Amino acid sequence: MKRAAFFLLVGMGTLLTLSFAEPVRASDVMPAVVEVPAVEGGLYHVDGLRTQVVFSVSCLSVSWYHGLFSGVSGSLQLDSDHPEQSHVALRLPVQSLTTTSGSVTETLWDEGWLDVRKYPDATFVSTQIVSDGLSQAKVAGRLTLHGVTRPVTLHVHFVGAGKNPMDHDYTVGFEAHGTIQRSAFGIRNAMAAVGDDVKLTLTGVFEKSPSGTIH
Repeated sequence: MKRAAFFLLVGMGTLLTLSFAEPVRASDVMPAVVEVPAVEGGLYHVDGLRTQVVFSVSCLSVSWYHGLFSGVSGSLQLDSDHPEQSHVALRLPVQSLTTTSGSVTETLWDEGWLDVRKYPDATFVSTQIVSDGLSQAKVAGRLTLHGVTRPVTLHVHFVGAGKNPMDHDYTVGFEAHGTIQRSAFGIRNAMAAVGDDVKLTLTGVFEKSPSGTIH
């Protein structure tokens, strides 16, 4: 199997709303029988319309509360021959956070929580990519949130690649999972009611830049 098929990230994602002509899908692969065609290397930019970050946190120890971030921007430099040398950099506007409750959303924007006025963006920059099995990789990097930078490792699954039939841009997609402790980023409000562990699920879609520049 081409190494690029399971290394390609980094950052993330499932292709949610758009199917591709003649796609490459990790789920189509029969181990030791079929090879995944090579995925195109090069410079990619984030498709902000289809890239999302979902968080889940324990609420009163009886349920998981979910929220969604959007508006992600950034780039993926994909090296198909040496995928471990690939690199991803992502920026997320924290005020894009939304939940099912307007009052909860506004509370999370406030000073005691994410403090979006003081810290408007969160960023992730990869530092290492390591194969973790068929179509899988571990992507280590530095996450900056709430003004604090900590190492984070994401477990990434390659979803697919192919030409978008609408704009004909070559596109790759990933899904990534990770867990952070909010207290490590200085967010310690209501620790008795809201869990410290925050589960992250990232849907990452990247389009190849035809001109070699980031949009």
